Amino acid sequence: MTGGDAAMVVALADSFFFSVDLDAARTQVMLFLAISFAPFLFVAPLIGPLIDRAAGGRRLVIQVVAVSRIILLLLMAQAIDGLALFPLVFASLVLQKTYVVSKSALVPSTVRGEEELVEANAKLGLVAGILGAAMVVPAAALLQVIGPTGALAYGAALFGLALLSSTRLVAEVVVDNDVDPADTTRLYSGRLRVSAVAMTMLRANVGFLFFHLAFYLRGFDQGTLLFAAAVGLSALSTMTGNALAPRLRLRIGEESILSAALVISTVAALSLALLSGPIAGVALAGVVNFCAAIGRLGFESIVQSDAPRSNRGRAFALFETRFQLAWAVAAFVAVAIQAPGDIGYLIVGWFAYGAIVYRRRGTDRLERRDHVLQLMKRRVRSDRGGNALQPELTDAPS
Repeated sequence: MTGGDAAMVVALADSFFFSVDLDAARTQVMLFLAISFAPFLFVAPLIGPLIDRAAGGRRLVIQVVAVSRIILLLLMAQAIDGLALFPLVFASLVLQKTYVVSKSALVPSTVRGEEELVEANAKLGLVAGILGAAMVVPAAALLQVIGPTGALAYGAALFGLALLSSTRLVAEVVVDNDVDPADTTRLYSGRLRVSAVAMTMLRANVGFLFFHLAFYLRGFDQGTLLFAAAVGLSALSTMTGNALAPRLRLRIGEESILSAALVISTVAALSLALLSGPIAGVALAGVVNFCAAIGRLGFESIVQSDAPRSNRGRAFALFETRFQLAWAVAAFVAVAIQAPGDIGYLIVGWFAYGAIVYRRRGTDRLERRDHVLQLMKRRVRSDRGGNALQPELTDAPS
């Protein structure tokens, strides 16, 4: 699936969707941000519940997505220069997000226990990053030799391989009954809410810093090269985070991984803001993407273990929508204010620090609530024990 996405990106490299000129009007960039977020408006309310309750389970959803992507890429090859390309690309983005949500919802059925969730998520992220980068090369070669149609046909072939591979996925039991209100309540549990805020800030930092550097670095003589270095280091840092996350899971828990990601982001952003300059921005891009990668793996594991199985697809769609909105809003802010380099770094640090404060307070509230609940349970057990003795005293011989 990742290879097919990469081939589509290469084939459409000169289209409106993927080549927004940074020297163009800000409104053009804003429109790009709106387009990048729009697919989630469909994923959250419609596709999330569908993934959980489709006849045939989440495996069938992935297979339908693969078939649909094949058809869409072949249609794109026929409409590469026409207006019909726009709805086809939009439909592909919706299906891409559908696959991401389905994949995350399916992972728990492929492992033997919750302790393997981080490792499974990390392997998926690492394999996707490596293979996605490797499959760009043939797509680029076909783009040069044949043109966009060759790269799109190559992408369709990769989605065909994805379809064949999906037949080996686990066939989950279909959840065809009505949603239990208790399951819906669990989607908004305290642990999930606190963790979601932390992940929201990490994703917001990624969106803000990407566009902040895109505008800031172009003011330097080697601005294009510096921005390319920031993008390359970000990709490498993401793969490094995917590789290291399972080892971190052996030492600390998922929630501690999220906390560590926030602390590292805060310290790095504030420290590099003091150094200032373009090189500091490139380094910060690597740190922010590394923290977002390990944080994502920790958060996905929390959702996969805490969210009810009947609402797992809905849960991932809900949170992924929130994260993408945070990314888009933060990117919008970066484009709108176009702050100096070191000021932008400070904003990244304050985003992360605000999440640390919220997380600490939220954790304290949860601990106090759990303490009160434990006291109440002990009181109830004590009262029941006292009442149970009363019949014995009444029936005893005088």
